[in-house]
Amino acid sequence: MSHNSFGHLFRVTTWGESHGPAIGCVVDGCPPLIPLTEADIQGFMEKRKPGQSRFTTQRREADEVKILSGVMEDDDGVQKTTGTPISLLVENTDQRSKDYSQIKDRFRPGHADFTYDAKYGIRDYRGGGRSSARETAMRVAAGAVARKVLQGVTIRGALVQVGPHGIDRGNWDWAEVDNNAFFCPDAKAAEFWAEYLDGVRKAGSSVGAVIEVVAEGVPAGWGAPIYGKLDTDLAAAMMSINAVKGVEIGNGFEAAALTGEDNADEIRIGEDGRPLFLSNNAGGILGGISNGDPLVVRFAVKPTSSILTERRSITRQGEEVDVMTKGRHDPCVGIRAVPVGEAMMACVLADHFLRHRGQIG
Repeated sequence: MSHNSFGHLFRVTTWGESHGPAIGCVVDGCPPLIPLTEADIQGFMEKRKPGQSRFTTQRREADEVKILSGVMEDDDGVQKTTGTPISLLVENTDQRSKDYSQIKDRFRPGHADFTYDAKYGIRDYRGGGRSSARETAMRVAAGAVARKVLQGVTIRGALVQVGPHGIDRGNWDWAEVDNNAFFCPDAKAAEFWAEYLDGVRKAGSSVGAVIEVVAEGVPAGWGAPIYGKLDTDLAAAMMSINAVKGVEIGNGFEAAALTGEDNADEIRIGEDGRPLFLSNNAGGILGGISNGDPLVVRFAVKPTSSILTERRSITRQGEEVDVMTKGRHDPCVGIRAVPVGEAMMACVLADHFLRHRGQIG
């Protein structure tokens, strides 16, 4: 299986399976002399790890990250990157492979069971193996390293829709994101979602979600035409996250309903003498290159495919069966996708920062 790496100058390779002994990643291309400790990474791991509320899977993983290479202490005792590959490890401690024994030869609808088997002739039925969202823990770890490279850039994500229920953008408050279990910037919406998801969870069902990730402090000039566009790489990065079925930049699909007059981001000269965009319908990217405005990316996550309602399917032998997936699953996997989306934004931006720096020499 190839294609386990992404990025160019800042390159990340992940490895491991959901029910294996450990998962990990290698970050190659991180510049030297950047202070980096496990504590710098662990805070982001805590945001994503399972079992933190009744609205996420009850699998209990500490997700404690270990740095195995790529750092050393300087003469002042400060641990810094060396410029060599950084290897990160997280041990799996709460696998329950027996939960999946009944679907060993059955293809779960909505999962990658059939396609993995069709491609490789073998699949890891224990939680999906490489297709499991467990792999995204290492993206978050790599994203923490990327943030250390991106000095002056702030990356924040929020859940803006659960099922059909969206937030009131008039209530948007970034400070509220850390005050609820949903990474929601609207306190009233978070309160409603709690009751709504309780019903979904008790029914053994699931719903989808929409996540918005915003990066501020990105200067104009990052990204390159024609096939190295910043929005191209951001879209690909978000689409690579498990269960993501759609990505939009700025106004996204809503731009199709606007006129040219409404959609154009007019420009004036700001008080600092620099170009000032009067709106940000483009989401901070024009022609594939950042324009200095905040980067705004949204992605849609489908409902968790593991549900307690029987669905029609087939076995590897071609028999028609009904499948019910037992185990511990998120009623809304989009909740824990928020820190993953932030991490992917960070990795893409770190890569484009290094590519741009290389261009201007």
